[in-house]
Amino acid sequence: MAAIMDPIGRAARRAAAQLALTDNDRRNQALCAAAEAIRGQCQDILAANARDMQSGAERGLSRSMLDRLMLDADRVEAMAAGIEAVAGLPDPVGKVIAEWERPNGLRIQRVTVPLGVIGIIYESRPNVTADAAALCLKSGNASILRGGSESFHSSNAIYACLRDGLSKAGIDVDAVQMVPTKDRAAVGYLLSSMNEWIDVVVPRGGKSLIKRVQDDARVPVIGHLEGICHVYLHEAAESAMARDIVLNAKMRRTGICGAAETLLVDRAAAARLLPPVAEALQAAGCEVRGDETARELAEGIREASETDWSTEYLDAVISVRVVDGIDEAIAHIGRYGSGHTESIVTDDDAAAEYFLRNVDSAIVLRNASTQFADGGEFGMGAEIGIATGRVHARGPVGAEQLTSYKYVVRGSGQVRP
Repeated sequence: MAAIMDPIGRAARRAAAQLALTDNDRRNQALCAAAEAIRGQCQDILAANARDMQSGAERGLSRSMLDRLMLDADRVEAMAAGIEAVAGLPDPVGKVIAEWERPNGLRIQRVTVPLGVIGIIYESRPNVTADAAALCLKSGNASILRGGSESFHSSNAIYACLRDGLSKAGIDVDAVQMVPTKDRAAVGYLLSSMNEWIDVVVPRGGKSLIKRVQDDARVPVIGHLEGICHVYLHEAAESAMARDIVLNAKMRRTGICGAAETLLVDRAAAARLLPPVAEALQAAGCEVRGDETARELAEGIREASETDWSTEYLDAVISVRVVDGIDEAIAHIGRYGSGHTESIVTDDDAAAEYFLRNVDSAIVLRNASTQFADGGEFGMGAEIGIATGRVHARGPVGAEQLTSYKYVVRGSGQVRP
């Protein structure tokens, strides 16, 4: 594996040093050219994706995994548009984020700089190839991409377009590289033996992948282990809004990390709120599992077990618990949640602010679907993932979050006494 991976690492380090010195216009040229190439090669990308979809079906991939894997013309266009949106963002590199002058005359600035070389390990979503590479390029970082075997052909077709964009802009094409093998040993080698070249790793995929990365990586990791997201229907929630938000939060796309997995309903309004919500979910094909009170209030709800409260289904399944007020809802989230995204539905301003202040998750919302947990929806153009840690980035990780900073100090001959 060293014969494959070490040259990739060396080339990435070399390209990162050059890329850090390119100006924003040059990086934007590469991005726009890559977006143009993706549009121009749409049929080739779809043909590659058809190979992956057929292979995935033969391997028995779940419905949610196949949904993540599938590309169509609209999703290809969304990839291209997402790259252009990244190009339109302000330059995150070289930004003075603080400056001051000391009594001795030293002038100090804190200035943003790229992280360096970023390893991105992901599973079935081929669009991550475009999103991750674009964000790394915009922020002046070289990237080493390792997509899942499920999306191997799709990701490589997209990767060819990215290299085309780099070439047309006169940027070292090794600023974006893809691991050329499906061999799982490549992941282990990247995590354990490439810390000389890789500065940070970003995993994007299922729990087993992310846990492996967090356990084995010898460099910092940005990401989240699970997306156990909650919607809490407060007693002051409006019924139609509650129904619409829950339905969207669960069923718009069940296989994404921002999909709601648990619904919490205030006991004081459960008889009013839960039956229409449960009916709408079931009509949309969602299996609803609930506690004893939930099953008494609405038809068709199956019994929830203790493990349901800590399960990321990534499918058309949701667990429902009736709680005694906002503090019990917050306590449930604190015990079973993953620190990803939580939403409260309420017309009570004081209750909303209490929830937003006291829930310690990366993203908290009021009267909005958890499926807005997305860098594109936040105006970041795209995201490399959602981070739930407390070091460096938290929430959607966009171009700005892929920078660090250095201190630039200007003096006029000062020496320290």
